[in-house]
Amino acid sequence: MLPTASTRQPATGGSVSLAAQFMATRQLLETLLEPLSEADATIQSMDDASPAKWHAAHTTWFWETFLLRDRAPEYRLFNEDFPFLFNSYYEAEGDRLLRRNRGLVTRPTLADVLEWRAHVNEAMLPLLDDPAHADLVTLGIAHEQQHIELLLTDIKHALSKNPIGPAMWNTPQVAKPQQEDGWISHPGGIARIGHQSDGFAFDNEGPVHRALLEPFALSRRLVTNGEWDAFIADGGYEDHRLWLSDAWAWLDRCNIRKPLYWHDGEQFTHCGWQERDPDAPVTHISYYEADAFASWAGARLPTEFEWEAIARGQDTPDSDAAFNASAGNQLDHAAPPQPVGTSELFGDCWQFTRSAYLPYPRFAPAEGAVGEYNGKFMAGQWVLKGASCATVRGHSRASYRNFFYPQQRWQFTGLRLAKDL
Repeated sequence: MLPTASTRQPATGGSVSLAAQFMATRQLLETLLEPLSEADATIQSMDDASPAKWHAAHTTWFWETFLLRDRAPEYRLFNEDFPFLFNSYYEAEGDRLLRRNRGLVTRPTLADVLEWRAHVNEAMLPLLDDPAHADLVTLGIAHEQQHIELLLTDIKHALSKNPIGPAMWNTPQVAKPQQEDGWISHPGGIARIGHQSDGFAFDNEGPVHRALLEPFALSRRLVTNGEWDAFIADGGYEDHRLWLSDAWAWLDRCNIRKPLYWHDGEQFTHCGWQERDPDAPVTHISYYEADAFASWAGARLPTEFEWEAIARGQDTPDSDAAFNASAGNQLDHAAPPQPVGTSELFGDCWQFTRSAYLPYPRFAPAEGAVGEYNGKFMAGQWVLKGASCATVRGHSRASYRNFFYPQQRWQFTGLRLAKDL
């Protein structure tokens, strides 16, 4: 993923210098590679996912392509083949390897990629604290933070396909869910939507505009595993009345009868197969499933504007729910991402809204290759809010718009119900 907004503030906030944030973010990604074998880092388990090695390389391609190539005249490419291998989908940057073939890149090895990363880190040092490059450096930090989350979710999917269910970490997090029952009411009215500060934002978070809200309420808690078990037991996956037409066809075509990673009373995690906590938030569900559950529960999904109106001011970078191995924190505190159920709106799982991913009024993509990221994908996808347990701390905010296709569920996706008042 590639950010496309100009900004004057670090992607992770606070007073930490850009140079420090750059190095901490780069180190965090490499720390997450340490438990992986060469084969672990190379495997691509499906078209939606990318190998861990590819994430490490693509984030390095970003710095080489968008900063060093244009802003460091004496810099020379580390390897002439790497721009083709590790470009993602930027037409302006020329030919590239097809996404579905990323798992075929057995060479360069992971050690080769790490050597490239060190080479680029060294070349970047003169640029990091120069105000002339601050906007692009900030963009690159946010870009790498996105890929840290993708690396975590992609490797989870890959390990889940191994018959023995290997663990990336041996010790799971142990935390008691702290969700509260009840609803947060909102009187409706005209809400200002979009990024409204001088801090970092992607271009799809603006421009700021107004949205008319009718009176509504948002659940104080996320839907839990136990509630999803009740949905299954009540025939939720067999009742066509609950499902959108495309969703019903998807269920039949793919034989979907439970969330991804569920088996009997267990679920697959970064720590291997673990007993499923009925009080923890349900995750790894699709938009189709979230919408059907909301119908079954006599509620609905919130719009992105309703969610943002409730969440504004509640997104704290120091939230304990956020992934606790983030830039700006001690990297040896890294722990496996696991949704535990907190009293906050942020940090457990990305929450589906009923809003289609579309441009805001007066939206215009940025000039050049970086403008290819958001604008050209604004069709057929749905907006999610709230960050997940795998999101780097401080990376999300109330205006952040994540987005996925309605059938995708390998990310930490869940739901929070809404209702009309």
